[in-house]
Amino acid sequence: MTASDHTPADLLRSALAREPARPLVTFYDDATGERVELSVATFANWVAKTANLLQGELSAEPGDRLALLLPAHWQTAVWLLACSSVGVLADVGGDPGKADLVVSGPDTLEEARACGGERVALALRPLGGRFPQPPAGFADYAVEVPSQGDRFEPYAPVDANAPALAVGGTELTGAGLVERSLADAAGVGLAPGARILSGRGYDTWAGLSDGLYAPLAAGASVVLCRNLDQLADGGLEKRIESERVTHSVPQ
Repeated sequence: MTASDHTPADLLRSALAREPARPLVTFYDDATGERVELSVATFANWVAKTANLLQGELSAEPGDRLALLLPAHWQTAVWLLACSSVGVLADVGGDPGKADLVVSGPDTLEEARACGGERVALALRPLGGRFPQPPAGFADYAVEVPSQGDRFEPYAPVDANAPALAVGGTELTGAGLVERSLADAAGVGLAPGARILSGRGYDTWAGLSDGLYAPLAAGASVVLCRNLDQLADGGLEKRIESERVTHSVPQ
């Protein structure tokens, strides 16, 4: 973190300037066998493309509310940082009927239809694959995002004191989010180069902090695991060793 880091998007920019090649998010889905590792540079590129989609194609503006109906997943992490880049409030698990736009996984499409604004769907397939048949009324993220620009500039400055994240009935500003992330990182001893394994969902602040924000703030990285209960006996210990994990919160 630097003195100019006031939002999560600022934290990512600083990480990109410092160590673009280091791992930032390593994602496992033990239901499918998927493993994806994203360096800071690769993750930032996905964030830039997604922010351009959000601002340009979806016409999102600072202060808009986006209902984020996605599990703990590397693409969810991308959307959270894209929202921060544009100044959109990411309402994790929020009511689509009260949102300006919605981003949904394959299991929440019917719920997401309550949104009267733009709707985006993610198949959450390995390698960021698209839907075999796009869901009616939704833009398929995997179809729309590849053509977006690799650099992002917001149309309007992002206010660090505006609401940036809502989860579990609590709203945090961008500045408050950074402050809390730094405190959480210090509380568990996360330092630059550390690797934290998290099997927690993204439906609580603890899951979001362990699984994204605290390691980002600390200059660390996260091994984000979905469906850990399907991992074979002894598999978690092997993963901790092979991924050089220094901190672990499996659930």
